[in-house]
Amino acid sequence: MTYSLELLRARRTVRVFEKREVPLDLLLRALEAATWAPSAHNSQPWRFIVIGKGETRKRLIEAMSRRFLEDLLKDGVPKDEAELIVSNSTERFMKAPLLVLFCLAKSDLETYPDEKRSKAEWIMGIQSVASAIENFLLALHALGLAGCWRCAPLFCQEEVKGVLELPEDYEPQAIIEVGYPAEKPEMPSRKPLSEVLRLIDV
Repeated sequence: MTYSLELLRARRTVRVFEKREVPLDLLLRALEAATWAPSAHNSQPWRFIVIGKGETRKRLIEAMSRRFLEDLLKDGVPKDEAELIVSNSTERFMKAPLLVLFCLAKSDLETYPDEKRSKAEWIMGIQSVASAIENFLLALHALGLAGCWRCAPLFCQEEVKGVLELPEDYEPQAIIEVGYPAEKPEMPSRKPLSEVLRLIDV
């Protein structure tokens, strides 16, 4: 059997999308592919929330943007510069045809009596959700769509949970902007394998 790694090499992060709508059946196919990802203990702790272009998205992005601006100002970023950064981020979130929020469902994780193993289990859950995101991005590419992985929800989890009325055990991890690509980015530079590889007893 012949295998091709071209799908992995050709996928790109896309930040500019065409205005046309994304068919729901294609999105669902990509999300099903996300569920094929490996997960610790086969816990499958991922949850997906699809957000269209409606009032809920507007309220969500407004809440996230307020928190983003507060954080930038606390970091000492000048007000005019901070407002421009937030405005650019807000515009991208609002223009994307669809948003998909990926969450970690902590109730799916194993429980331990000690902090060390509990933390390890939580990290394994995050790794599992990240695996699902990667599957999703590759599936989007295979279906002629594209996505951009944005981790903004990590910095404003309570705001995201509040607007979307998420269950208490849901931990927002990332929002993926989804649409038909309107740009063809070049591949960013990659560290050579020799720089990141160590072989032991091989």
